[in-house]
Amino acid sequence: MQFLKRIGLILLWLSAPLVAFAAVNKNDPYLLALRGAGNIALVVTSIVIVIILLRSGHWRSMAGKLLVMLWCLPPILMSAAHLKFELRKHDVLAASAAEARQLGPHVMVGYSSFPEVARLAELGLIGGVYVTRHNIRGRTVEALRAEIAALQDIRRAAGLPPLAVAADQEGGIVGHLAPPLTRVPALATLAGLAPDDQQAKAEEFGRIHGRELAGLGVNLNLAPVLDLKPPARRNRLDFHTLIGQRAIATDPAVVSTIASAYVRGLEESGVGATLKHFPGIGRVRNDTHHFSANLDTPVKELEVTDWLPFREVLSHSRSALMVGHVTLTAVDPDRAASHSKRVVDGIIRDRWNYQGVVMTDDLVMGAIYQHDICKAVVEAINAGVDLLLVAYDGAQFYRVFACALDGSRQGKLDAAMLRASETRLERGFPTEQVRAASRPSTPPTTVSLSQAAGSPARGEIGIRNP
Repeated sequence: MQFLKRIGLILLWLSAPLVAFAAVNKNDPYLLALRGAGNIALVVTSIVIVIILLRSGHWRSMAGKLLVMLWCLPPILMSAAHLKFELRKHDVLAASAAEARQLGPHVMVGYSSFPEVARLAELGLIGGVYVTRHNIRGRTVEALRAEIAALQDIRRAAGLPPLAVAADQEGGIVGHLAPPLTRVPALATLAGLAPDDQQAKAEEFGRIHGRELAGLGVNLNLAPVLDLKPPARRNRLDFHTLIGQRAIATDPAVVSTIASAYVRGLEESGVGATLKHFPGIGRVRNDTHHFSANLDTPVKELEVTDWLPFREVLSHSRSALMVGHVTLTAVDPDRAASHSKRVVDGIIRDRWNYQGVVMTDDLVMGAIYQHDICKAVVEAINAGVDLLLVAYDGAQFYRVFACALDGSRQGKLDAAMLRASETRLERGFPTEQVRAASRPSTPPTTVSLSQAAGSPARGEIGIRNP
């Protein structure tokens, strides 16, 4: 019995710092699974342990006093973290109408709470929403369609432009709304077909996605993937990107052919495509969901390989372009491409003369979030990025918007870049096209996920795309 008590005390000493760390970082995306009931359980557990330590007499020794104090920390630290979050949220929601008009159109957010995102939409603090698995799980297609339409109605009533509504339907392992939408094979399955068959099948896949997404009120698909397929060996540091399974082919010409046809099919229904993840993540070893990653390939080599599909598809479509969080070392070794002026303004805008919509990959990814996210937000806007994506953890919207708000108030944002971006957004998401997509006349081809229509879950852990 004495031995078991000692083991128990050792475990309490070891776990106390971990629980305190979790408490102070309660709003971190990595601890998303602990939010809500998990946070309550952590606080209750801490209080129970303190009571047990006091009743067992551990308070009498100096070491016991220290242990009790350690277990008193989690509720205090969690309260402080929650207060910090609420103060930041209050500051964002109190932004002036002028600040909302200036910054709101440049943020796209994933959400779990409809009332919360509806308030952001009404105040003009966001320009778009991202819907994914937890928005449809346990609900019907009709419920999600009505929810998206309600958001657009709120925007109309507030005299604001319609929202861009994005989803991530690539096909294959990334089809976050399938089921209940049709599960389409990955575009990579078409690489071995004859060119005519590649085009026909890819266009068919695009039409399926476009028709069903438009039926929901989604007007932007975060697909297709244009990164070249990496070598057959498995990247041991690729935990969530899984680009080897998502990329179409190793041959740029095949990627261009299939992606171009897919985009044509998608656009037939008024749904825009998003080409990703420029400047390419097929060559990097690290997963940017968690780590910084360098792309060390010379620009001249990239121009005749990895970048050919991007330039080809952009030249004859209205696609948006997603910029990833890899560092293009030959151009800007000091920052990721997603917030590099040399990459976005220098290559995409000036050299390629692309004047469409550029968006970041999810800012909740570790390559950005674990560093100076405020610096990245300001630099991205000043680089000419049009949309800042906050997808995996919508609660981080308040942090991202607060960064932009602080940058604006300190005069750090380039006003000319913001005005140019506003023009691109208006041109990239035509009002009438978005309005039509938000009021579908034809339902998706598949039936509901379940009979129950309830509120979406608080969050999820899984393949972390886009």
